[in-house]
Amino acid sequence: MPMISKEALVSKLLPLEPYLLPAVIVLVGVGAFGLGRLSAQPQNLANLRIIYPDAQAATPVKAGEPVAAPTAPKAAPAASGNYVASKSGTKYYLTTCSGVSRIKDENKVYFATAGEAVAAGYGPAANCPGL
Repeated sequence: MPMISKEALVSKLLPLEPYLLPAVIVLVGVGAFGLGRLSAQPQNLANLRIIYPDAQAATPVKAGEPVAAPTAPKAAPAASGNYVASKSGTKYYLTTCSGVSRIKDENKVYFATAGEAVAAGYGPAANCPGL
């Protein structure tokens, strides 16, 4: 096996010199981050509480236990109708459309069918899929 001279080795490494320091810094950073993650104690999660938007606190979650998904918000009662419009607006929406959230509760008018909404002078909203 032939020996590589010191000069030949230095001449091959010289073009790589601008990349060596950043590579060492990145490798040290990744290693430090990994060691920090490994040293985290799972007991730190023992007092974890999940607070839902309706301000209900869940029971504490122990490390490694699955977390139940929050329940979906309740839909408008069936007696109020499947379609809603604003008293001052010209368009009607399905109760599941995002545009309904912009209508104040006191201004909402409910209809059981799309025909009722059209008869009252409302047209279908263009940004509500399903109409």
